[in-house]
Amino acid sequence: MRFSGAATRIMGRRHSPYLFFCAFLLCSSCIVASSRKLLLDNGLGLTPPMGWNSWNHFHCQINKTIVKETADALVSTGLARLGYVYVNIDDCWGESKRDQQGNLVANKTTFPSGIKALADYVHGKGLKLGIYADAGLRTCTGKVAGSLGHEEQDANTFASWGVDYLKYDNCYNNDVKPTIRYKAMSAALKKTGRPIFFSMCEWGDMRPALWGADVGNSWRTTDDISDSWESMLKVADMNEVYAAYAKPGGWNDPDMLEVGNGGMKYNEYVVHFSIWAISKAPLLLGCDVRSLSNETMQIISNEEVIAINQDSLGVQARKVRMEGQRDIWAGPLSGDRVVVLFVNRKPWKSPMTAHWDDIGIEPTDRAEVRDVWEHRTLPATFEEKLTADVDPRACKLYVLTIIK
Repeated sequence: MRFSGAATRIMGRRHSPYLFFCAFLLCSSCIVASSRKLLLDNGLGLTPPMGWNSWNHFHCQINKTIVKETADALVSTGLARLGYVYVNIDDCWGESKRDQQGNLVANKTTFPSGIKALADYVHGKGLKLGIYADAGLRTCTGKVAGSLGHEEQDANTFASWGVDYLKYDNCYNNDVKPTIRYKAMSAALKKTGRPIFFSMCEWGDMRPALWGADVGNSWRTTDDISDSWESMLKVADMNEVYAAYAKPGGWNDPDMLEVGNGGMKYNEYVVHFSIWAISKAPLLLGCDVRSLSNETMQIISNEEVIAINQDSLGVQARKVRMEGQRDIWAGPLSGDRVVVLFVNRKPWKSPMTAHWDDIGIEPTDRAEVRDVWEHRTLPATFEEKLTADVDPRACKLYVLTIIK
């Protein structure tokens, strides 16, 4: 890739942001090349997963009807066509005790037909079903039995139900290290022979980005998100530290999306979705997709932004400049393109500039600039830098196509 050659040419420059950015790109390429043999061998997660999870909006107030109606809504709204295919049930779906054979069982009141029947329904819609379990003695609410010591039995149960995605939490862990507990479930899932996306919800406890690639398809790098501007930025910043470790087959996970839950303003949700997209984070909707507002739909259905997240190169963007409360993020895309995100955290409008040597473009190159939120290509090509005025608590997201 052209960035590597550029990095080689500027190794003699001291304290250059371009040097650090290109070094990051080189490091990312090396990690992808050297660790492909370590990736969890299930053929999943070549791009970040997309879908819905019940927790952020419904918490424990979840049942069969909500899940089925959500699957229906993903199809009827066109979101499934855009890639939102996972329908993931979080905590509180099961009984607190196992059956006489030691198997996990669905809650008899809220999921009376069981999980397999629900999986069959979801699969009939062309979608995939996800379930939640815990690498401890109980799930985090304490309402469902945990999988510690039952990994093979539970993995076989999930496979027999037709589960496609497992979110695996970290509560009541009996002081057994996650490096042991998560590997046990990973091996058990692989042994079933059914491809099941393995989402490690380890909260960044032991920096799973450093060891997760041969265990799971994604790993939480942060504590839980909440539906606020401050929380969203906090977890985004924490997740960015591990950008070099994201790759096809294994992704950093800063938690599920809050877009549409009402705690932030429209522009703030645009920032939220933009950062998750360029960070190659899982795009798991956390709102009630049965009753989407027009504004929420505009955000989560933006095909140009989704394409950045799903780009085949699979390199996570990172911050290349931080000027007070103004952040410039950038990263390479396939096809000799670069994504650039201006984030203005200030409560007033602010001008922002991305210089070519900050974002990995050679000084002599020009760029065609596409504003992916406004769906327009800017009228002139740009040289040396890109400047924009950014509204308060808002962002600008561009895809730059390099012209030699």
